[in-house]
Amino acid sequence: SDRDSAWVNALELVLLSFVAGWGVAVLTVPVGVSGAVFLLPIQLTVLDVPSPAVTPTNLLFNIVAIPGALARYRTRAPLQSPLTLMLLIGTLPGVVIGAFIRVFLIPGPQVFRLLVAGVPLPLGIWLCFPRNRVTAVPAPPTGSPRRSTTIALAAGVGVIGGIYGIGGGSLLSPILVGRGMPIATVAPATLVSTFVTSAVGAITYLMLAIATPGHQIGPMWTIGLAAGAGGLIGGYLGARLQPHLPDKALRAGLGVLAIATALLYLLQALR
Repeated sequence: SDRDSAWVNALELVLLSFVAGWGVAVLTVPVGVSGAVFLLPIQLTVLDVPSPAVTPTNLLFNIVAIPGALARYRTRAPLQSPLTLMLLIGTLPGVVIGAFIRVFLIPGPQVFRLLVAGVPLPLGIWLCFPRNRVTAVPAPPTGSPRRSTTIALAAGVGVIGGIYGIGGGSLLSPILVGRGMPIATVAPATLVSTFVTSAVGAITYLMLAIATPGHQIGPMWTIGLAAGAGGLIGGYLGARLQPHLPDKALRAGLGVLAIATALLYLLQALR
């Protein structure tokens, strides 16, 4: 019957979302990334999430998925750090600005995919073919160029995160790791930043949905929650695996994933 078919389709959607969230979290959490940047093309091409609802759905995934990884990281190191504070100072206002840009300036899926293709590609190349690296990450003193540069970078990434629904940590992690910061320092800071920024971004989208009824601005709750549940389990597992994996392999793996994602976006945009 039609009712039975609807139940089967709904169950398939939940299971597919869960598996997708679990898979991307296992692969990306070890380097401090929630996986939302890689979940987004799955939403667009496999799960058929409409634009711009895909963005808040990704943010909902982050909110549900990240606590598992944070719980694991907390057993090894404090989650609060000078780097975490600097990232939050930049990403929080940035994600709000990005949400407004996404809703009012680039709501269409084709332009969105084309713009997204330009983000992970250079980061992936940067990670796969590094030039210079440093080995230490000293806490920069207040007012130093390094502190202001980090905050400015976080603000820019926050805007991008608000547009794409990735919180910000998904881009900050490869940038900071690509500059030579150790993954053990970067991963907890970027995950905390992604979690808090995603919550603020999701609230912003909900407010925009209330203010502009009739538009698909709010999240797809079933997909976001199911993928987030998978990410919660996968993120805990990924964080547990992180100390046993070499930094070089983690960077290269994330770089390859970023390049593949960018190429997928580009192909979809040019269809």
